[in-house]
Amino acid sequence: MKNSSNDYVIQVLGSPADLDSGEWNALLARQEAPSPFMRLEYLAAMEQSKSATPATGWTPRFFTLRREGQLVAGCALYLKDHSYGEYVFDWAWANAYEQHGLAYYPKAVIATPFTPVPGARLLAVDAHARQALIDAVVQWCRKQKLSSLHLLFAGEEDTAACAAAGLMLRHTVQFHWTNTGWTDFDAFLASLAHDKRKKIRQERRKVAQAGVAFRWARGADIAPADWDFFYRCYERTYYEHGNLPYLKRDFFRRMAREMPENWLLFVAEQAGKPIASSLIALETTQSGEKVAYGRYWGALARVDCLHFEACYYQPLQWCIANGWDRFEGGAQGEHKMARALMPVKTTSAHWLAQPAFADAVERFLEREGEGIANYLEHLEQRSPFRQG
Repeated sequence: MKNSSNDYVIQVLGSPADLDSGEWNALLARQEAPSPFMRLEYLAAMEQSKSATPATGWTPRFFTLRREGQLVAGCALYLKDHSYGEYVFDWAWANAYEQHGLAYYPKAVIATPFTPVPGARLLAVDAHARQALIDAVVQWCRKQKLSSLHLLFAGEEDTAACAAAGLMLRHTVQFHWTNTGWTDFDAFLASLAHDKRKKIRQERRKVAQAGVAFRWARGADIAPADWDFFYRCYERTYYEHGNLPYLKRDFFRRMAREMPENWLLFVAEQAGKPIASSLIALETTQSGEKVAYGRYWGALARVDCLHFEACYYQPLQWCIANGWDRFEGGAQGEHKMARALMPVKTTSAHWLAQPAFADAVERFLEREGEGIANYLEHLEQRSPFRQG
């Protein structure tokens, strides 16, 4: 599909394979909040590994805007026939549609599948192109007679464009850690309140006393056998919760081949045998900020406090030792505050085609937003850091 609007040529493509990775990634790098999860290789691996495809409920539609042949804006949109793998929950909205005899699915989602990480979603060279992009997407959704459009975990630039386009904003809370320049992990611990510091030391001691030691590898140094072991751990986490894993083994095989520099793996060993692992994503932005993202973990043996060590303390210790600026701990989890991951407001944007439902959702979001604001204020009063 091609349209022209305000000197932009708009295309809707059916696969990341229809795009040039160098062109897409260069546009991504220009954004204020890029992440490795919007790189074309990452999105292509989702499809090519059969992790995010029409068969799993993710039908891709890549929007591009060109001006004089140059890519000036683009986004990854998916048509969804369910709400799994999104982490911004709209099940109640879907149920309300169903109760009134209306179809909520398919809906449109601008997001990275299975990846609740805030960042740029509407890639653009400037605010005008970004606004034209979201306007074009909403117009397309209307023509397709879709129930709704949802832009998840948006960057600030995206949020502004969506608000100007009339989308409703919704807020949730995540927990992120910021490196203030500690020289080592002990210096970091010294900045915490006594009870938090004591608890972390107790938890780390339990893991050490169980005879567990950690090693890490980054990029091309992660051996194929380590990737295989990691996937066994990742699978186990899902199976223990009665679910099939979202991501296929082939997805991580492609990551190891096409984006090795973006991955850091921790492996826990006991009596010389691997028993657990956690996988961290890495990104250095154009401004030079170094960001680590906690992504996946799993264990084949039970050791008290092993999850905290693998998913928080080892990554934080690595970030301090290697000068990384921020660690994002993933979706939800108030318990992360005890590990000095502080509350951060994240934002999504929503458009609903049915005016009556849009009005009802807007009223709901106003109430929910007040609750989120109160929750953030409550959390900020419970800082784990030493006072004064």
